[in-house]
Amino acid sequence: MNEPEVIDEMLGGGSAKRTIAVVGLSDNPAKPSHYVSEYMQRHGYKIYPVNPSIENVLGEKSYPSLATLPVKPDVVNVFRVPSLIPAIVDEMLALGLKNIWVQQGIVNREAAERAEQGGIRVVMDRCIMVEHRRRQM
Repeated sequence: MNEPEVIDEMLGGGSAKRTIAVVGLSDNPAKPSHYVSEYMQRHGYKIYPVNPSIENVLGEKSYPSLATLPVKPDVVNVFRVPSLIPAIVDEMLALGLKNIWVQQGIVNREAAERAEQGGIRVVMDRCIMVEHRRRQM
């Protein structure tokens, strides 16, 4: 499957809205993780913040890890430094999560390869908000 098809599927193909776990979601409105997640929320996506250092953000309870989420999210959107991506992939593999979206400017090719070998679809170094907007035009 090529990347545009993977992106379309992760965004829900325009019909069914999806759940997005946002790893590294900040409660600071000036941070990309905050305004990108707020945008996705405004467009009908259910956001599950994953950040052990905050209790709530964007009107949602924050969870300390993917394992503590009350649902299996459709997409795991990552706003963390490249060196932390392998541990996120490990957690996703253990939980059977199938889609990782690593935000623009964040790249860890080894983690992406391991994710794909484990059956996880990967979008890396792209902004989910930009891609969503592009598909709305």
